Amino acid sequence: MAILFSTDFASIQTWNSDGGCDISDKKLTTLKDRAREKIQAAHSLSVGGGGNVCPLLIREVFIQVLIRLNVCFVQSFSEADRDIMTLANHWNCPVLSSDSDFCIFDLKSGFCPLSSFQWRNLNIVKTTQDYYIPAKCFSLDAFCHYFSNMNKALLPLFAVLCGNDHVNLPIIETFISKARLPLSSKGRRYQRVVGLLNWLSHFDDPTEALDHVLKHLPKKGREDVKELLCCSMEEYQPSQVKLQDFFHCGTYVCPDALNLGLPEWVQVALAKGQLPPFISDALVLHRTFLHTQVENMQRPNAHRIAQPIRQVIYGLLLNASSNPEDISQNTVPSQPLAFNEVERVDKNIKISVVYAKQLLKDHSDLSKLTELPLARRQMLLFEALKVKQVVLESIPPLLQLPIAVTCYWLQSTEAKAKLHHLQALLLGMLMEPLHAIINCPGEEGPRAGGAKTLSEEFQRVKTATRPGARLDLDTAHIFCQWQCCLQMGLYLNQLLSTPLPEPDLTQLYSGSLVHGLCQQLLASTSAESLLNMCPEAKQLYEHLFNATRSYAPAELFLPKTQSNSKKRRQKKKAGSQSKSQVVTTSNTRHWGDRSNRFGLLMVESLEEPVETSELE
Repeated sequence: MAILFSTDFASIQTWNSDGGCDISDKKLTTLKDRAREKIQAAHSLSVGGGGNVCPLLIREVFIQVLIRLNVCFVQSFSEADRDIMTLANHWNCPVLSSDSDFCIFDLKSGFCPLSSFQWRNLNIVKTTQDYYIPAKCFSLDAFCHYFSNMNKALLPLFAVLCGNDHVNLPIIETFISKARLPLSSKGRRYQRVVGLLNWLSHFDDPTEALDHVLKHLPKKGREDVKELLCCSMEEYQPSQVKLQDFFHCGTYVCPDALNLGLPEWVQVALAKGQLPPFISDALVLHRTFLHTQVENMQRPNAHRIAQPIRQVIYGLLLNASSNPEDISQNTVPSQPLAFNEVERVDKNIKISVVYAKQLLKDHSDLSKLTELPLARRQMLLFEALKVKQVVLESIPPLLQLPIAVTCYWLQSTEAKAKLHHLQALLLGMLMEPLHAIINCPGEEGPRAGGAKTLSEEFQRVKTATRPGARLDLDTAHIFCQWQCCLQMGLYLNQLLSTPLPEPDLTQLYSGSLVHGLCQQLLASTSAESLLNMCPEAKQLYEHLFNATRSYAPAELFLPKTQSNSKKRRQKKKAGSQSKSQVVTTSNTRHWGDRSNRFGLLMVESLEEPVETSELE
């Protein structure tokens, strides 16, 4: 994803993000490698080490924030890098991103790495009194000037020789070993980067340089290698897609989507971010990636619990073509269609085959899905979530989908949720209603005072469980399962054109809050005692609790006296379970990882010391 800034950096203009995976699947190996890296990072965090794993719903939260701030944005159909570069050059503005591939693209106004922004260092321009945040801008012209004014058209070849997201040929090692690149006294990866750049700077253009690369390779297979390298270098050329059209007329022409014959409403919804990349991946590739969270690696991955919801989604995507002749009249496939899911198994990835759920005939035509009456679309959603609509009648509209998802989560035998887990989730859902009461114009007196007091208490609990607090892995896993259910509930709701209102995800769930509330509820605090200070919140909580109660297993509500024997058995295992209690730390270093191969190009000086551990 990337943000395009206005030329004076005063305000964000537009945001553009990657859509689904590249339909050519050139990056599949890289995507699998990144999935493995994320599993290792999640495992490291789960046992108290460092790492960087984004929350599961970060994309959805970000989009809601952009909408709230009236920031125009577009979601590309697949890989967005070339589209972003083309649009940035059309508008003559820099790109803000964490993807170091933008060091290779020829950007007129440069590339601003997210890591370079001093977000807390707000400054004022004395002459205009405007505010600004200091940042660094990577200039390709200045970079090439450093390397003997090398032709910047050589950088795509440099990228593929280094091994980028699209190509990583073992035979390139043959070239590296025979080319006698200029050496450096620093780390091995640093030597390769600087050596390649110095070597390439002696050539006038990519054609001449590529010919010299091929001379170092065995004659047999040279043409195949040349074709692959040239094809990969094309990934750094301008795109034919004109995203600027979207910002002028609300739509743009995407050749890939047109060639696939996708319904127009699907193309528009994807561009507006109203459908997630998960949907386009399932549509185009019949394959989806299920992203790992910080969960218990000894248990089946948290996404397993939401597989039945995904099967309904896949069933709705069976007949995606907008051409009537491509869809047999009043028929559904004789055999369920298979989808591949890339998921975590232990601490590695596995591709599992999942079959789409066969739906009624009038639900099997994606092009007409939006034409179904609201009641029919609601019925589809409620059936997938195994909940009755009547249960939600007393629930505020913005909380109906989360409560329906919670009912689904409670019914699963995989969840193993306890009463305090449910209570903590429902208490956390009160944050948005509390803020609504507090910020209501003219609202003063006991009503607002009670809401403010309760909100402050929640904030105290949240602050007390910041990173560094002890993490119960079993509890974390249970909440990860709930988030997986919420994610797929959201995606199904979006695919059905939101028969239920979308919740405010920015305030719906806070991990530090629900984990802290779990600790308090397990100790001595009761949900009722917490809510006594705010009668309105207490009444809403009771509605939420009663709605979910009928879907929870009976043992969830057993009196403590009846479960003492079970607790004693659990205490005997406390020694072995102590590994589930870990201290979390953070590590946000990321420019040296595989997803940012060219981060080395952005060091202050190419002669400055660089940690060997980051380069090798």
